[in-house]
Amino acid sequence: MSYREQIKYFEFLRRYEKKFNPGELKNYTMFLKRHKDEEELDKLSLNILKEMFEKYHLNRLKPDLDKFFKKVPGTNADNNQ
Repeated sequence: MSYREQIKYFEFLRRYEKKFNPGELKNYTMFLKRHKDEEELDKLSLNILKEMFEKYHLNRLKPDLDKFFKKVPGTNADNNQ
């Protein structure tokens, strides 16, 4: 289970490598080398990776765009004939 999580975290954090501070970058490159060697990270390393993921991952809500479009009364969206 942790190897799958590890893959998910590395795929996401790859986009944010340029935003890391020097300490985070050093840890990340060390973890990445271990990941490329197909090693499973220990609990401490995985927790550090999770903290980095939580720091850079922003779960934003998608805006509701229906308010910008007017619905025409009397037309069905199902009848597109």
